[in-house]
Amino acid sequence: MVGIIMGSTSDMPVMQAAIDVLEQLGIKTEVDIVSAHRTPDKLFDYGKNAHERGIQVIIAGAGGAAHLPGMIASLSPLPVIGVPVKSRNSIDGWDSVLSILQMPGGVPVATVALDGAQNAGILAAQILGASDVKIRENIIAFKNGLKEKVIKGAASIKK
Repeated sequence: MVGIIMGSTSDMPVMQAAIDVLEQLGIKTEVDIVSAHRTPDKLFDYGKNAHERGIQVIIAGAGGAAHLPGMIASLSPLPVIGVPVKSRNSIDGWDSVLSILQMPGGVPVATVALDGAQNAGILAAQILGASDVKIRENIIAFKNGLKEKVIKGAASIKK
């Protein structure tokens, strides 16, 4: 249901958080490496055909110049969520953030925080949950779990 792509294997430690939260919410993922700069033919194929494989939302993580989310959004009819990744060749992550955030009109990319793959997974689930009651129920339970964790944490410091 959710395609998760990244520019290289070095992005996997960040992107794993999206995979984990989607798995926790009962949503299937398809994970792949699609480099905007090193595998442009694969990028074009993925962007044009992901919806034909049953993908409903794409999460694209990239560092540095971070062209992957925007290029996928330019090719795909699906919603795209961009995850800026702070990589070794990054300018403290700002290049990635701005490359994904500053999309031209007509080519939207929903952008989460630097290294914010967990939120990208949650947002993808919420998009799907708008029309799928089971996913929506799982999101409600997930958010209640977040609330309970805070309440327990607050109680533990008052002892």
